[in-house]
Amino acid sequence: MANPKPVLDVQNLTKRFGAKVLFEDISFSIAEGQRVGLIAQNGTGKSTLLAILMGEEGKDGGEVIYRNGLRVACLVQSPHFDPKETVLDACFNHHGDEEKVLKAKQILTQLKITNLNQPMGELSGGQQKRVALANTLITEPDFLILDEPTNHLDLEMIEWLEGFLSRGNKTLLMVTHDRYFLDRVCNLSVELDNNPIFTYQGSYAYYLEKRQARLDNARAEVQHANNLYRRELDWMRRQPQARGHKAKYREDAFYELEAKAKQRIEERQVRLKSCNVYIGSKIFECQYVSKAWSTEKVILRDFYYNFARFEKMGIVGNNGTGKSTFIKMLLGEVQPDGGRFDIGETVRFGYFSQEGLQFDEQKKVIDIVTDIAEYVDLGGGRHLSASQFLQHFMFSPEEQYNYVYKLSGGEKRKLYLCTVLMRNPNFLVLDEPTNDLDIKTLQVLEEYLQDFPGCVIIVSHDRYFMDKVVDHLLVFKGEGEVQDFPGNYTQYRQWSQLASQTEAKATPTEKKEKPTYRNDTKRKLTYKEKIEFEQLENDIAALEAEQAEIEQSLSSGDLSVEEITEKSKRLPVLKDELDEKSMRWLELSEI
Repeated sequence: MANPKPVLDVQNLTKRFGAKVLFEDISFSIAEGQRVGLIAQNGTGKSTLLAILMGEEGKDGGEVIYRNGLRVACLVQSPHFDPKETVLDACFNHHGDEEKVLKAKQILTQLKITNLNQPMGELSGGQQKRVALANTLITEPDFLILDEPTNHLDLEMIEWLEGFLSRGNKTLLMVTHDRYFLDRVCNLSVELDNNPIFTYQGSYAYYLEKRQARLDNARAEVQHANNLYRRELDWMRRQPQARGHKAKYREDAFYELEAKAKQRIEERQVRLKSCNVYIGSKIFECQYVSKAWSTEKVILRDFYYNFARFEKMGIVGNNGTGKSTFIKMLLGEVQPDGGRFDIGETVRFGYFSQEGLQFDEQKKVIDIVTDIAEYVDLGGGRHLSASQFLQHFMFSPEEQYNYVYKLSGGEKRKLYLCTVLMRNPNFLVLDEPTNDLDIKTLQVLEEYLQDFPGCVIIVSHDRYFMDKVVDHLLVFKGEGEVQDFPGNYTQYRQWSQLASQTEAKATPTEKKEKPTYRNDTKRKLTYKEKIEFEQLENDIAALEAEQAEIEQSLSSGDLSVEEITEKSKRLPVLKDELDEKSMRWLELSEI
């Protein structure tokens, strides 16, 4: 079968900022149906690359070639709106077209934006991100470019978007730090690593496996080059007076070998552990706290909780349910309407806020950190210099002497995190710490928090991060309701899905009529939808045949234990896939 024609072809792309080379002569292509995750460290040019692809940033060399007639849409990382315009007007991509206005209303409703006449200035950051997402999707683009699509979205919306992008034959390129999202949406990973670009077919989990194999091979090559280099260096140093008579080809080979031997391969750093900071048995007691912004906006209602020593708690909930307000009340920045927080005398908070920290842009990175402390105490007589501490968070010695104004948004967030951790608090409060951080930094932070000898509260929509760190959840459900759950986020989701299924079986509920937007003009299937419709019929027939074959095999009594186990695992997956495709077939058949 011939390779599909690419929708995007990037050839020998180069971009520099002064002396700094972001990427040089990189090439890759994206074919129809490929969902590509772009992975790279902060400061290596991910957002710049997306801006170049959208024509919003110039390039120093190379070509960006799109397929003729391709409709491209982009979701930017931090969308900006006129605070006075309405939600529906902010979705300007409908251009007054009746069908697209209808599409905008449908998508906004799916994204839980129901008041379409509300001014944008009254919406939260998460709600504005949803409006920007709707504005991107109503064009029904052939190719989607997404820059951190999960930032500021709550867990419900992330899961909705995950399902939406995974369905059908969508083509997209995205930058995201959300590893569950990457794993469940993308079928191709592209890694930008010190100028070279590497492509990995498959999910994020597959990428991790193959990337490790690549690094192991590279280390072996560098080790081999080092062994040869020592021998060739001795040859080059011998008889300097006869240097001009040496074989030119061998000298050229020596310099190539030297470059290879001196190549730096990423080494996994030793786990960074905080010192054994003292924290007493009394942490904090939330004594029947109440808080409401209005009669309709209740945050807490007579809430009681006694925080345990060494507890690592996650706080989850939809946007606007009061998670950040709860944190600010704990820190004394917002006063409760009733009740109080009784905090232990030994507690020293370290607070990482969503808003970030304003740095002196004319200072160097190393100066920002040394203003706090020259050394970081690790306990037991061990310590790290400020420079060594920064290296653990992927600030190279060269990058430490960069001015703050030269840093990317992700690098500034990373620097802010370092300033919080360097103060050796015994109680960390982290409000959306994963936004804009690259995956490597997240891995270091996860390990740091796992080993942290004090208490931790994390407000985050990053499910992977929460699963790695927390052992307890407070679930803010809105209208003052807070659920206490002993476990991580995945365990909570499994429990809540099981509970809802049990409830649905036990208590038949009346169907609630949802507001629908109708268009009297019935549109025709597009060419792409006709192809999809025909393919669905074939897929459904094949899946039904496979299901019948598995059910017959299981009832035959001729299978081994291993075969029974394998087919039993396949059957529910098959049924879910069949349900999904059948639903999509029905949607298309009604058009």
